[in-house]
Amino acid sequence: MFILKNSSSISQIARLRSPKFRQAGSNCTLSFWYYNYGQSVGAAELQLLVDGLKQPTVLWRTYYNEGNQWLKAVIQLGRLPYPFQFSLDKISLGFYEGVSAIDDIRFENCALPPPAISCEGPNHFWCRDTKACIDSLFVCDLVDDCGDGSDEDSCNPDLQCNFENGLCNWEQDVEDDFDWIRIQGPTPTVNTGPLKDHTTGTARGHYLYLESSEPHQFLDKAVLLSPVFNPSGNRTCVFRFHYHMFGKEVYKLSVFQRTVSNTKGWLLWYKFGNQENRWIRQTLFISSSKPFQILVKGTVGDGFTGDIGLDDMSFVGCTLYNGNLPTISTTTSGTSVPATLPMNNCTEKEFVCRASGHCIQMIQKCDFRPDCSDKSDESACAMEVCDFEDKGLCGWHQPALEEMSGNYSIRVTNTFKWQPGRGANLYPEQEQHCPLTDHTTCTEEGWYLFADSSNGEFGHAADIATPVISLTGPRCKIVFWNHMNGSTIGSLEVLCKSSNRTSKLWTQSGSQGPQWNRAEVFLGIRSNFQVIFRAKRGVSYMGDVAVDDITFEDCSPLLISGKPCTSEEFMCANKHCIPKNNLCDFVNDCADNSDESPSI
Repeated sequence: MFILKNSSSISQIARLRSPKFRQAGSNCTLSFWYYNYGQSVGAAELQLLVDGLKQPTVLWRTYYNEGNQWLKAVIQLGRLPYPFQFSLDKISLGFYEGVSAIDDIRFENCALPPPAISCEGPNHFWCRDTKACIDSLFVCDLVDDCGDGSDEDSCNPDLQCNFENGLCNWEQDVEDDFDWIRIQGPTPTVNTGPLKDHTTGTARGHYLYLESSEPHQFLDKAVLLSPVFNPSGNRTCVFRFHYHMFGKEVYKLSVFQRTVSNTKGWLLWYKFGNQENRWIRQTLFISSSKPFQILVKGTVGDGFTGDIGLDDMSFVGCTLYNGNLPTISTTTSGTSVPATLPMNNCTEKEFVCRASGHCIQMIQKCDFRPDCSDKSDESACAMEVCDFEDKGLCGWHQPALEEMSGNYSIRVTNTFKWQPGRGANLYPEQEQHCPLTDHTTCTEEGWYLFADSSNGEFGHAADIATPVISLTGPRCKIVFWNHMNGSTIGSLEVLCKSSNRTSKLWTQSGSQGPQWNRAEVFLGIRSNFQVIFRAKRGVSYMGDVAVDDITFEDCSPLLISGKPCTSEEFMCANKHCIPKNNLCDFVNDCADNSDESPSI
């Protein structure tokens, strides 16, 4: 059937009505082929008209000339329990030549499930009136799969939410960048987001959506928090939800589980990119030995056609926990330091050992040699070995990030920065340029440190530094493993900062392949300095710099024993003893260069 415009009247409407249908099953879809061609052919839209509802629901639209071709439209109808029909409206412009046509209209999977003679087994549910046999996972999921509503009877309202009357017992996270929005009908931006909810299949129903337009920026996050649930025990808690990800710039939807309230938890599921204009059901099986909570996180893409929808979220096999999740301390790990110092006679230029009150020289603090019996002089210092397996940073810190976080007017969420990571938490797009396994354990569960290039812009730098190191010995070196893989990898530098002077000790740029590579940087004798790892971002997100297993080797300073040197040793001008094999080897082993003197 086609429409040929041959009049110059403005805003003419051609309307084609379908027969009436009594109802449709939960998997019902409508498809047709359409043709909309001409210089100013105008728009067309398909509307759903449901008995008892005054407002029509727009199911499909085309706005303009789509070329001399037939195109296919597939429309998700879902469960419609009341009589309905369709109206195809073609709206013309004033002066144009154009042709609109429709052909091959098809309904699929629109019947209710057939009755069954029997329905046995714990994984099946026998519908009360229709006698259909359905999977038990479809019971109490806010969808009338039976056709008589019996699969949605006697359900716990605290375990499901269709957002028709608010957020139920879900909450907006206060630690994210913005909130999910409850809405009816289409989202404000065309060519993205749902046109209708999933519960009713009409513009009357409500759902949640993530708005991707300004002022929201790329990688801004909106997080929804579930109520807290009891440990699953021997049973499995099942989480069902429906999501909608339609638009050229849709980015990411992910689900996390946590047992501690001030953490992000661990990843259960994720989905990237445009999934077409449809609601999609997702089922997750959850087990936990502790009380837990579910987090649903939406992330904004790089543009305004990236709206994401959520609807009909339900749990089965779960029970609510009467309490809150515990929190963990986020203080730096290490030897605890009492708030008050023990009795001592130390001067301001001396360090007080926390347990004994013994005094040592300040230069003996953070020198890789414990001089206090309780090792308190090395407790808040750079660790000799750091493998990041406890997700801690081993005393390393990010000065620029700390300055920014102190200024509340600056957003640090999307800053190019160092952070702990592991292969188990990667998304598909990251697998091409971020380590799949760490170096320590060679598993996806092992942790490493990486600079996430999905944040920041070309040329941005991220620094992570040690605390001040008081003194090192002549053979001190830093050994670490690095991973630099990706088409737009930036660079990694090792710097030494002393007072206001910073010098470059080592640098590497460009892709080095999909493996961990060993690097060694000589430090030698230095005093009152910091080691800095600096990652520089490449031209795009396709290249993350990672490091693991950072080790300071042979870094404790020379110790004067007070004993005379042996026949196998050389006495330095400063009274240190070193092996004679270390003479004239171009290394300042004595710390005063006397072992490299031409007069030896």
